[in-house]
Amino acid sequence: MGNGLTQERIGRGHQSLILFRARRPVNACDRRAKHSRWYHPHTLKIQGSGNLVGEIWGGLAATLVALPSAIAFGVTVLSPLGSSYAAQGAMAGILGTIVLGLIAPTLGGTNRLITSPSAPAAAVMAAYSVELVHGGIEPASALLLLTLVGLLCGVMQLIFGTARLGRLIKYMPYPVVSGFMSGVGLVIIVGQIPKFLGTPKGLGFVSSLVSVTHWNWKGLVVGVVTVGIMLIAPKVTRAVPAAILGLLAGGVAYVALGFSHPAMLTLADNKMVIGPLSVSGGILASLRGQVKAISTIQFAQLQYLFTPALTLAVLLSIDTLKTSVILDSLTRTRHDSNRELIAQGLGNIGTALVGGIPGSGQTGATLVNMASGGQTRLSGVLEGVFSLLVFLLLSRGIAWLPVAALAGILIVVGFRMCDRHSLSLLRSRSTILDFGVIVVVVALALSVSLIAASAVGIGLAVILFLREQIGGSVVHRRILGNQLFSRRIRLPEEIAVLEHFGDCSAIFELQGSLFFGTANQLYLALEPDLKVRKYIVLDMRRVQGVDVTAARVLEQVEDILAERDAYLIFCHFALRVPSGQDLEQYFERVGIVRTEPFVRVFDTRDDALLWIEDSILAEHLPARPPEALLDLREMSLFAGRKEETLQALEACMEKRSYKAGERVFALKDPGQELVLIRRGGIRTQVPLSEKVMYHVGTFGRGDFVGEIAFLDRHPRTAEAVAVVDTDVYLLSRDRFEGLAEEHKRIAIQLLEAVASVLASRLRRADKQLRALQEG
Repeated sequence: MGNGLTQERIGRGHQSLILFRARRPVNACDRRAKHSRWYHPHTLKIQGSGNLVGEIWGGLAATLVALPSAIAFGVTVLSPLGSSYAAQGAMAGILGTIVLGLIAPTLGGTNRLITSPSAPAAAVMAAYSVELVHGGIEPASALLLLTLVGLLCGVMQLIFGTARLGRLIKYMPYPVVSGFMSGVGLVIIVGQIPKFLGTPKGLGFVSSLVSVTHWNWKGLVVGVVTVGIMLIAPKVTRAVPAAILGLLAGGVAYVALGFSHPAMLTLADNKMVIGPLSVSGGILASLRGQVKAISTIQFAQLQYLFTPALTLAVLLSIDTLKTSVILDSLTRTRHDSNRELIAQGLGNIGTALVGGIPGSGQTGATLVNMASGGQTRLSGVLEGVFSLLVFLLLSRGIAWLPVAALAGILIVVGFRMCDRHSLSLLRSRSTILDFGVIVVVVALALSVSLIAASAVGIGLAVILFLREQIGGSVVHRRILGNQLFSRRIRLPEEIAVLEHFGDCSAIFELQGSLFFGTANQLYLALEPDLKVRKYIVLDMRRVQGVDVTAARVLEQVEDILAERDAYLIFCHFALRVPSGQDLEQYFERVGIVRTEPFVRVFDTRDDALLWIEDSILAEHLPARPPEALLDLREMSLFAGRKEETLQALEACMEKRSYKAGERVFALKDPGQELVLIRRGGIRTQVPLSEKVMYHVGTFGRGDFVGEIAFLDRHPRTAEAVAVVDTDVYLLSRDRFEGLAEEHKRIAIQLLEAVASVLASRLRRADKQLRALQEG
């Protein structure tokens, strides 16, 4: 993006949601930092890090960046009310910088963040100011309404943070954010061109461009000098912010021209400078006056302020959290987005109460603060303190700031906000629609208002989200039951039955959000199997949420299956989805999960598959008698062996019993016994953490475990636990080798039998892996 961001996309293509991340260079300030003695593209060295000197230098440098822009933003917001309000606008910008600098960093959740009046605030407030003037509102009343917009904006940000919406605000569709930022930049440029050219008030952008005779060439020279120095300065020096050098150069040019035009060197009726600053009775008196004026507003009038206030709150929140994410990327830290929004809201409320311009976290000033040594929130507070000192000491000098110079600064700021990289979307047919969204938002910002553009942008964001959700598949993978099996290790005859009859079940791994936009897609994906499968398994682990429409579709699926005595099986409900919805509880509440026998719920997919396999085996294999202790001759591993061979083997074995839950062997045990299961079952598992175990497999009657350590004499690679009361034969490697010396043929036959079973297990595992890959 032109404002110096890259995006971490969540989803596919340019229509995906994005999370802002920093790229280098971020903007002119970042380019200055990139080549300074404090900053390198791959390492970050902070001058004065961890001490007060660094914080002071960071706050001072940030003041030099933020204050000139704040003054320009204030003039932009209030000058549509009349030329006499330009000085009041400059004062509003300064007050905003002071109050935001003192409140937001003190309470915020982002170290090093600098908060001051910003371009989005200036664009929205200036557009609303023009709208009020065109609506015939008196300047004094318009000023009060602007104050209320800022106040409501702060309240909304406070609500955003309290409701913990900070994480959500960072995610916005790329085309909408690009259109917003480009629109703000172009609105600023369009609004500043008449001031840059010095045309009379009332001439719009186009009229100012074509009315060459109305151009004020003296102001134009000052503006051109300012812009030129701002563009050239970063290539010459990094020690002083370009905005300061540009403003100083514009001031020098103004004074130089004043020697030949004496009227320029007087403040009285001089429209080329912002004029004397004054706060009648001081800041506290201004605060009392604002509170008194606000108290006269009727509640019914607030409804007309809601839309511009919401627009402002969203844009300022995005701008702040964007800068916070950039800081996280550069410093490997994490900010508290909700706490930051609360602090920003309180800061903007305070700013409105003293008559200041609202603001947000400033990327340029923040990066300069960081590169100059700022490490904590103290540097942000010091920026507010230094702004107050500048106001107290240099207020008379501020009155002489040329309007054309401030306009030049804002034109450069607006140009840098435009996302020129979005033009790359035209290279692919698949992203032309996304570019169209950017064009629509920008066009509305220029032709109607930023408020209208924001409303349409939010609507387009919803449409883009729906397009993304509907365009993707809700089925991550579909696998038949004869391709994927439970972790219960079966005997050969059982495997044969499951491979032959296992296709009576189908497993669907669902993903994304199941809502009205994807409900029909879900039904169409399930429909072919509803008429031919006895078991439909829905794996819910990737599901992000379910609405009533999707729930009704699942209820319809349930009824169709119940008519055929078939089963709908849910498994692996996520413990927590992003919305906080408890899916299993929700399904019970809407009546999908009922007590009737044709709906089942299992904790894991393996549990569901085990139940299905047991059901299939019970249907297609002869009923088995209650488990009795197996002798060696009854185990498939020794089928067809001579009686003397079996007697020799059994003489080498030890009989042992384990209670349910008792450990048979532990991970990394030195034991080298082959464990042959006579009755019961053994579960093998590998610990992934102190509390999490990975289930390798469950082995039943007639099977064996522990063969790896038996064959290679290395420590155990897993642990084994009896799942029920279990009886086993134990054949140690030492006894086996003693047997092999006397009966080599017996030893070879045993090793061949073990190898054959292992090969069968590997083939089955390969088959399941292929099914998962192809699915």
